[in-house]
Amino acid sequence: MVGVVMNKTKNWIIGRNSVKEALRAGRKIRKLYITKGQQSKGIQEIITQAEQGHIPLELIATKDMDALFPTTRHQGIAAESEPIVMVGLDSVLAMVEAKGETPFLILLDGIEDVHNMGAIIRTAECAGAHSVLIPKRRSAPINETVGKTSAGAIEYMPLVSIGNVTQTVQWLQKKGFWVIGADMSGSIEYDQADMTVPLVLVIGSEGKGISPLVKKHCDLLVRIPMFGQVNSLNASVASAILIYEAVRQRK
Repeated sequence: MVGVVMNKTKNWIIGRNSVKEALRAGRKIRKLYITKGQQSKGIQEIITQAEQGHIPLELIATKDMDALFPTTRHQGIAAESEPIVMVGLDSVLAMVEAKGETPFLILLDGIEDVHNMGAIIRTAECAGAHSVLIPKRRSAPINETVGKTSAGAIEYMPLVSIGNVTQTVQWLQKKGFWVIGADMSGSIEYDQADMTVPLVLVIGSEGKGISPLVKKHCDLLVRIPMFGQVNSLNASVASAILIYEAVRQRK
């Protein structure tokens, strides 16, 4: 039965955009599942691409897809895939140097919500950041929801798995990076900071923010001004504001 074959412990890509971008990026797809009765042009294009790549395809009942992904809008399509390959930080820095660009890295400290994780990866990729650094501990898993929320950006954004966040920050500082943390108590507003230098932008969780030890080792803490009754932004929204400020300054 399909319900047995579609094991939740496997690596999944769900949603039309995510599957389409995974195929376009050359991600290894083991099998494609589509709910019966799909007639849209987008789905037909994906089917054609899968057939050209000799990817096995199975049509299944909508209830089986719903049972596997009860909390995520799957749009009637899912792909069993190889896991996302994390890259080394040294490789990222070598790639940036080869391009002759000024490095721009995003470091996530305690982002445990999969939707925030996916949204930040999407923004980082759209803005041309060079990598997103994700700690092995206290981080959301890189799963199908992260992939779908990123709208396929996860296929193109180099992701680096790091160990100790503070040690990583210190190592990058020795490499000449300026480390800026987003914090409500920041000493200056975000648009006053120089983001044209080799930059690590640290984003903390919504609830606790950047951890105290990491905050202590940041070169600068910046704040986003608040004018309403609510005094904080969603982590992915805050990161988007800061990321695009860096883009603006680097034009």
